[in-house]
Amino acid sequence: MTETLPPKTPQPDPAPRGEVTIERVTHHGMGRAQNGTLVPRALPGEVVMLTAEAAKIVTPSPERIAPPCRHFKACGGCAMQHASDGFVEGWKAEIVRTALRAQGLTGEIARVLTSPADSRRRARLAGRRTKKGALVGFHARASDTVIEVPGCRLLLPELTALIRALERIAALAASRKGEAGLTVTASEAGPDLHIDTDKELTEALRIALPDIAREAGIARLVWADEIVAELEPPVQMMGRARVVPPPGAFLQATAHGEAALLDCVRASVGGAARIVDLFAGCGTFSLPLAERAEIHAVEGEAAMLAALDRGWRGVPGLKRVSTETRDLFRRPLLPDELSRFDAAVIDPPRAGAQAQVAALAASQINVIAMVSCSPSSFARDAKALVNKGFEMGPVTVVDQFRWSPHVELATRFTRF
Repeated sequence: MTETLPPKTPQPDPAPRGEVTIERVTHHGMGRAQNGTLVPRALPGEVVMLTAEAAKIVTPSPERIAPPCRHFKACGGCAMQHASDGFVEGWKAEIVRTALRAQGLTGEIARVLTSPADSRRRARLAGRRTKKGALVGFHARASDTVIEVPGCRLLLPELTALIRALERIAALAASRKGEAGLTVTASEAGPDLHIDTDKELTEALRIALPDIAREAGIARLVWADEIVAELEPPVQMMGRARVVPPPGAFLQATAHGEAALLDCVRASVGGAARIVDLFAGCGTFSLPLAERAEIHAVEGEAAMLAALDRGWRGVPGLKRVSTETRDLFRRPLLPDELSRFDAAVIDPPRAGAQAQVAALAASQINVIAMVSCSPSSFARDAKALVNKGFEMGPVTVVDQFRWSPHVELATRFTRF
């Protein structure tokens, strides 16, 4: 469930090769020619002329469209704005099918749900000092160069409107040689900003930063691990609960994506009365599910569970939610510990949850709602469950990271 980016996109082959025909798009979003050459932003069936300077599309695909963002050519934040929505949906579904086939599994893709443009509520931007001030944006493709992105078609408008304030902060947090990471998250009270920097937090910064936060309407500003300003608690709604996540805590990238995943999880657990939520985070699934079932939320970060618990206690009428801080990689819940639950929800980080899935497979639980941000680790874990008698239901692909190679999914495993 940790929000991580896909592996770095492979570099295109720099050697000029004349005309090539693109056969397919790799799971990184690169066009792959018949001779193995990788060509960025090329689509199947296209004839491309490769020179030492550039790749020129000679014969375009009917699926090629004009990119909706003017920064697409230079910015590395998106990989697939040149392709139609239908093509991108099919490509992401095929990434999941390919991962399943690699494990000897077949699976039905129920649907692909794509978050709309201008909807990302959480993003990590790069900030770098310049001679005139600072630069804030995304990296260029396969580069450390920072590209300004005013009018970015990924982010919520209130986040793009914050860029000028972020430039002021980057001028304080970054250097000419080293950049600062600026993770900004929309909240009920305004943006929640976490600054990743090695620079010392001086007294002068303690004075300057709250003023910038106040002027920009930043609800909370965190420098490294220290809260420097909190004008209002940066509340996130999880079901009916108001949760204030700890700085840097995981949050689904879009409200649309979170709702889609929650719908899948709710449908999967059905009327289960007692549910264990593994890798529960701050309560994305636990708190909404507590409207109908008792929940045991297990998570490795105590601060996230504390936020979940405070949110639960603030809502009258929810079923009981208990919490347990536990490293599920080193100490997965064992089969006998799982036996008291009617269903499990599991939303692991990108690496998957091999040990915990093995314990689930050996337990008496017969209903599992699984959410994943990695088709390859999902397929591996799915195979472990299928080998122990579980049946995998149709897979819903949730595309929160629109126009990127990142794929999320959810499905139900049942055993009778």
